[in-house]
Amino acid sequence: MPEFTVTGDVDPFLHVSLRQGEKIYCESDAMVMMESTLDLKGKMTGGVMGSIMRRMANGESFFQQHISAVRGAGDCLLSPTLPGAVQIVDVGARQYLLNDGTFVAASDGVEMKTRTQSISNALFAQSGGFFIMETTGQGQIAVSGFGSMFKLDVSPGKDVVIDNSHVVCWDKSLSYEVSVTTSGGGGGLGGMIGNLVNSVTSGEGVVLRFTGSGSVHVCSRNRDAFLAWVAKGKGGAG
Repeated sequence: MPEFTVTGDVDPFLHVSLRQGEKIYCESDAMVMMESTLDLKGKMTGGVMGSIMRRMANGESFFQQHISAVRGAGDCLLSPTLPGAVQIVDVGARQYLLNDGTFVAASDGVEMKTRTQSISNALFAQSGGFFIMETTGQGQIAVSGFGSMFKLDVSPGKDVVIDNSHVVCWDKSLSYEVSVTTSGGGGGLGGMIGNLVNSVTSGEGVVLRFTGSGSVHVCSRNRDAFLAWVAKGKGGAG
């Protein structure tokens, strides 16, 4: 199996060592460097429909990069689009769901599939709308988060509530429900709409409550809030 290693302290690389005959796939433009024994091709993983659904689910490119060790062993360096940490997650005994734009690379034994979410999760969360990415198979995936990353363990009776914009990926065995950080008057749909209005006006966001047994990987920075801050010109001088 290809060997994944994170190298570097700030905005690290994903270093991948492949033996002859091994291959990986990664997000488009992730490849920074590769040795001449390796080949790189752009492919529609999962065919046309699979590529379309993956783009809808995770906002990723229609084509992915496939790197193969065809002429002998070789190494390559990969990098995520946004600055931040990279973590390697073992897939097999446990499978994972990925939030929007967090996928970096996967070993060939892992397949990324799309699955549908409930209407409430699709409307009020930001994790891929009606579709979300799910791992199957066995191997490793590399995920990235804006800023630093941390692994949280969830156990029965110890629920974890996380701002959705900080969630990178989570154990498929976990149950999760969407809510907002404010509490409004009344229950039912009116209560939810009231909470959403309060959330927008107060600047508070959507949160996910995870229950069960498993792990959640989170990042320290809110990508959408940062991009909005830059768009307003607050990142410039003066």
